Amino acid sequence: MAFDFKKEYKEFYLPKRKPELVTVPPMVYVAVRGEGDPNMEDGAYKEAVGLLYAMAYTIKMAKMGDHAIPGYFDFVVPPLEGFWWQPGVAGVDYAHKADFHWISAIRLPDFVTLEEFAWAQGEVERKKKLDAAPAERLVIDEGLCAQIMHLGPYDDEPATVALLDTFVAEQGLENDMSDTAAGRHHHEIYLSDPRRTAPEKLKTVIRHPVKPRA
Repeated sequence: MAFDFKKEYKEFYLPKRKPELVTVPPMVYVAVRGEGDPNMEDGAYKEAVGLLYAMAYTIKMAKMGDHAIPGYFDFVVPPLEGFWWQPGVAGVDYAHKADFHWISAIRLPDFVTLEEFAWAQGEVERKKKLDAAPAERLVIDEGLCAQIMHLGPYDDEPATVALLDTFVAEQGLENDMSDTAAGRHHHEIYLSDPRRTAPEKLKTVIRHPVKPRA
């Protein structure tokens, strides 16, 4: 049976609708960086997502070819994730999506080394005819975070973020997010496919890195 990160690590993918603290270990991702409104048709974000899935499924389906990846095990491709920030903004401003900077990502098993990642890029370029150069193998160590499950449309997230911020303050903590590429960021994990799920039923994990309040 394929290894399912969501089921094996429920504490990272299936939080309750009540805020909680979690310590997130380093994780390996295939990632693409970009800027701009993620809702733009044929925009950079949608192009990035297509490349991410092409890379993830190429690695998953290596079992069907003659390339043997050391330590390989079959796995369910994990959900799409996003790390978001805006220059000069603390947290995120949902009213100005064009100002977003983002890292779109999908988690990979630890057996995906730099060498195997480069192999997958070559396969995607050869078979899918995509430019795989924007994809990078990225290790993200989030550490201490507060998280909550958001149920509903993405545009309704500010109310859930407010609940999370109140919880963080009550714990004697504060958000530890950067408005530059370097640092920790507002993090979302998309558990639902918006093409097949009614907006009111969308499930999104919202996670904020935190630190002791100064």
